[in-house]
Amino acid sequence: MSEKGCLKCGSRDTGQKEVAMTGTGLSKIFDVQHNTFIVIFCKNCGYSEFYNKKSSKASNILDLFFGG
Repeated sequence: MSEKGCLKCGSRDTGQKEVAMTGTGLSKIFDVQHNTFIVIFCKNCGYSEFYNKKSSKASNILDLFFGG
């Protein structure tokens, strides 16, 4: 893992959540939530980044968040 911290405040204290969102068209009308994302957020300042769950590798997400 890189030695960098949050891009906004420099903190290394992060949290992670999984969220699902609707798309457009019929999926929005029927509230089908097939778009899943991992949200990495800084616990110090609240800065957040969304990563597509299907295309993101868990080991790389924190490096991406920290700019590594």
